[in-house]
Amino acid sequence: MQSIILILGGIFWILTYVFIISKGYKDKTYGMPLLALCANISWEFIFSFLLPHSPPQLYINYLWLVLDVIIVFQFFKYYKNEFPNLSSLTLCIVFGISVASAFSIILSGGIFLGDVDGVYAAFGQNLLMSVLFVVMFFKRGNTLRGQSIFIAIFKMAGTGLTSIHFYLFEPVSQSLFVLPLLFISIFFFDLFYTVLIVAQYKKNNKSLFAA
Repeated sequence: MQSIILILGGIFWILTYVFIISKGYKDKTYGMPLLALCANISWEFIFSFLLPHSPPQLYINYLWLVLDVIIVFQFFKYYKNEFPNLSSLTLCIVFGISVASAFSIILSGGIFLGDVDGVYAAFGQNLLMSVLFVVMFFKRGNTLRGQSIFIAIFKMAGTGLTSIHFYLFEPVSQSLFVLPLLFISIFFFDLFYTVLIVAQYKKNNKSLFAA
């Protein structure tokens, strides 16, 4: 049961990435906020190659990393549609600093703070992503560019199952208040984002099953 929950959580996150990429190409934009993207790709690289997890999580990490690289490509390809006045040089500088900062924080936390499995980093950046998805929704108004109900649902399901796994089966989640607080906070923002998306679908007279 423990492995099944963890694998299902990973599959739902893979589906989240797939729909982010699909909607990004459809709308000619990117579907993941920059800071969350930099944190994700840093985490996946670190825990694939520098502090590698054991299978099957390691294989999921590899796939997540490949999918995030595609989202990075989309970000650089379509960023002008969201930030028309931002120069390529400025974007590269911001992206480089963001990746370097995220990579340094996650790696140092893994080595010096004992988070060798990246659990706290994963849920911390997951909360960051959940908040930034809500911010992105309001920033993009009623267009739903790069956003869909499938992204919202699969992200919430993937993180929810992973949270259940750590709460039930991993001792670290029982020993501190931090992780349960992260679980609840992430779920709140994911649910809030899903409600916002559903409301916008109805406002736009759009079927919930439309990609």
